[in-house]
Amino acid sequence: MTYRYRIALIFLLGFFIDCINIFMSAIAFPDIAHELQISESSITWVANSYILGLTLIIPVSNWLAGLLGERLTLMASMLVFSLGALFSGLSDHFSLLVLSRFIQGLGGGLLIPVGQALTLNLFKKHERAKISTLVMTVALIAPAFSPSVGGAIVDHFSWRWVFLSNIPLSLVAAVLALLWIRPGKSIVRRPDIKGLLLVSLSLAALLLGLSLYADSATKSMPIGLVILGAFCAHLYWRHYRNKQDPILDLSLLNNARMRLSVIIYHAIPGIFTGVNLLNIFYLQTVLKWSAGQSGLLMVLYAGTSFFAILACGRLYNRTGAMPLFVTGLVLHALGIALLSLLDPTRNTSLPLLVAAYLLMGAGGGIGANTAQTTAMLDFDNEKLARASTIWNLNRQISFSVGAAIATFIFNLLQQQTTTLSAYHVTFLVAASLGLLPLLNLSQLSRHQEPSCSPKRS
Repeated sequence: MTYRYRIALIFLLGFFIDCINIFMSAIAFPDIAHELQISESSITWVANSYILGLTLIIPVSNWLAGLLGERLTLMASMLVFSLGALFSGLSDHFSLLVLSRFIQGLGGGLLIPVGQALTLNLFKKHERAKISTLVMTVALIAPAFSPSVGGAIVDHFSWRWVFLSNIPLSLVAAVLALLWIRPGKSIVRRPDIKGLLLVSLSLAALLLGLSLYADSATKSMPIGLVILGAFCAHLYWRHYRNKQDPILDLSLLNNARMRLSVIIYHAIPGIFTGVNLLNIFYLQTVLKWSAGQSGLLMVLYAGTSFFAILACGRLYNRTGAMPLFVTGLVLHALGIALLSLLDPTRNTSLPLLVAAYLLMGAGGGIGANTAQTTAMLDFDNEKLARASTIWNLNRQISFSVGAAIATFIFNLLQQQTTTLSAYHVTFLVAASLGLLPLLNLSQLSRHQEPSCSPKRS
């Protein structure tokens, strides 16, 4: 195996571990909420705390890689991740579980952006579509079996083993990083600590405000947190404009491909994360499905997505991004809309669920793979590293924001109507939100696209 494919394998293994961590843990949320006596909105902090750990560490990942070297950085990231997984599995209190997940996020947040930048720099632009296809294939292999495996673990053992089962793979990734990555360091500038604090505080306040709003006796505190989050975001914007080397280089979002891909990742994987989380609770609390049965639906999603991704790998250089984005967004939204027709009093739930997950899988595979390929097509070398930071931070934030918004809408509706109606309306709202990026696709038609095919002499 050549050096560049060894590096790609380490990155893909880390990405695989991250995906397992997200989807396998989600299937255990109802059991965790029941055992620890936590509400549906509060349980999202098992995921949100992981995202906050990522948020804190991803912006400084390139600085640490330059200071310590990629080999030591990636090895340390998986060791910290393993430690967080161990504490998560042993947690007896919700606060300890949230803290342990935060530690996991610190570990996971190092490997993915550093590994991705290291990998993409070893492949030419016309080869990156193939790497993106591998990335998205891994992103679907994990959801294909991790929810069903996680469900079986929860049904036969305990939700704790959902976290503990991550440890062997993360230790393998640490060993491969030690053995395969060439040692080396580079001189880098001191990280933007003020910017890092503002970004972290902004995200934490916004997510906490959305999570607490529905369950809070008084609305002043969650509203105040949302205002604080927006204010910190504004302060970072002002700080960024006057900082020579900001922690997040927002100027990269001036690139039309990157900007649109960021939006679409929120509309597809982000919204799907929230929809799937609500549907897990619907299946287990309303339809009385087991955790294992609930997880099997992701096999349909991942299987359809896999074939959609293969098609994108063949079509991207021929058709460009726009038709693929339109197809992905529409199919994904149609699948979500079908969930609004679920009714426990009828015998149509299983066919509707199958159709919904097949459509969401096809749309998700097309849209997410196209966004992954499109986002960093215009960047190389140092700019690629900064773009990788933006992209991976956005990828993780989209999952957390999608879950927070879906539970926020659901909890508000539940106070005004029946639980079943709250599920239905939330799914319809989510489907509508997933179509909003169609309004921005004209950005691509106005953007001069360089060729992503190999040059011929």
